Amino acid sequence: MEREVMEAELVLPTHMKFKKIQMYDKYPKGQARGRHWKHLKQIIQAENYENYPPELPTYVNIETPPSMHPGKKICDITGFEAPYFDPRTKLRYANTEVFKVIRSLSNDYVQRYLALRNAAVVLK
Repeated sequence: MEREVMEAELVLPTHMKFKKIQMYDKYPKGQARGRHWKHLKQIIQAENYENYPPELPTYVNIETPPSMHPGKKICDITGFEAPYFDPRTKLRYANTEVFKVIRSLSNDYVQRYLALRNAAVVLK
């Protein structure tokens, strides 16, 4: 009988699929546990950016040509995307509730909002 048990142990796998794997079995000593990300300094050193022409945009040189796509129109009050524009105050707005707030603002506050967007009108 003992001989049969010994032979049966050789047939069984060392790890059962339904058992949870212990951390020390999964990651033996000296192995990394997960993905390690490179820092920007490591990327710059590895890429040899000195060899690239200066007009080519890279991580080091962020001077790029202007975008060909139009800028997004943002609501001056909420910061959401603004599909609407008030012709009286020249402010952009996202919905009807913001439109009511814009119409209730005084001219001084409207000029401040326009100044934030660099669209202020200087009245003489």
